[in-house]
Amino acid sequence: MKALALEASRCADRMDVRPATIFFGGGTPTALTTKQLSEVCTMLHDTFRLDAVEEWTVEMNPATVSAEKARMLLDHGVNRMSMGVQAWQPHLLKVLGRVHSSEQALRSYSVLREAGVSNVNLDLMFGVPGQTPEDWAESLDITIGLAPEHISAYSLTYEEDTEFFRQQKRGLLHTDAEIDAGMFELAMSALQNAGYEQYEISNHAKPGRACAHNMAYWLGADYLGLGPGAVSTLGKRRRTNAPDTAAYTRCLIDEGCPPAAIEPLEPALRQREILSFLLRTSLGLDPVECGDWRNELEEYQQQGWLQAGSSGRWCLTTRGKMVADALAEVFW
Repeated sequence: MKALALEASRCADRMDVRPATIFFGGGTPTALTTKQLSEVCTMLHDTFRLDAVEEWTVEMNPATVSAEKARMLLDHGVNRMSMGVQAWQPHLLKVLGRVHSSEQALRSYSVLREAGVSNVNLDLMFGVPGQTPEDWAESLDITIGLAPEHISAYSLTYEEDTEFFRQQKRGLLHTDAEIDAGMFELAMSALQNAGYEQYEISNHAKPGRACAHNMAYWLGADYLGLGPGAVSTLGKRRRTNAPDTAAYTRCLIDEGCPPAAIEPLEPALRQREILSFLLRTSLGLDPVECGDWRNELEEYQQQGWLQAGSSGRWCLTTRGKMVADALAEVFW
C-alpha cells in the first residue's frame, strides 16, 4: 500500500491525472480490510483529481464481501461493483479453485443490493472441465434471475504458468470445441432474450449499463496503471510494471519508481490494436479506417462472418462471433 501511494504520487507529479473512469481490480481488492480499502481510496482522492470520474469499479470475490465494505466504497465514490461468481455449481467451483460457495455468492449479492449498490456485474465462465451444457444453462438462469446490470460470460482459457495449463499439457484436462461453442451460443441467445445487449464478445449489459472503462480501453483511450504488473498506455509509450510484488515495493520505497518495461508505440501498431478490439464490439469497424485490410474484410462479409449495419460499419454476425479471435488475426 505504501509503494502504491508512492507510485501514484510520482505519476501525479509528472502529469495532470484527471480520470474519467477507475477500475480497481487485477485480483481481489476486497481481500484488504475495510480500513485498508478506505486508505487506498482516500489516497486516490488526495493524489488525483477525481471530480470527472463517471464510473468507478471495484472487483470482488464473493468470499470477501461485507456490508461495511460496500457502504464504505460507495461513500468514497465507487459506483460499480464486479463480483467473480464464475459458476453456481459446487463441483465446478471446486475445479476452479474458488474459495466461495454458491450460497455465499447469493448472500454477497444480496449484501451489495441492500447496501445500495445499483450497478453490479457478475462474472460467469464456461468451458470449465466437467461442466455440462445443463450446468451452464442453470448458471445463466440463476444469474439472469438476479437481474444484475451487467453479465460477463467468458470461456476458460489455458494460460501458460497456470495449473490448468500444466494439467492440459499432461493430458489430464480435455476441451471440446463443439460443446464450448454450444454454450457460447446459449449465452448469447439467453442473455439477449433477457434484455441484455452483447456490446462485446464476452460482455452483456442492460441498456445504458455497458462498462465505460472497458469501452474506453477498446476505443484506444490513454490509461494509467498502478501496482505490480499494471500496464499503462500513455501517448506513444506503453509501460508494464514488473509483476513481482516484492521487487515492485522495494524499488519504489528505495528508489522512488517501479521496475518497469517501456515499449514505444508506433501509430500503425496502435491502429492494429484498436481495430482488433473494435471488431469484438457492437460498434464494429469503419470501412474507411480499414483500407489496408478492406479486401480481406469484404471476403469476411461474403463468408457470412461480417455484416454492414445501418451506420455502414462492419459488425460480426453470430457466425463471426464464434471465430472472432481468428478473424482478428487479419490485422496482424
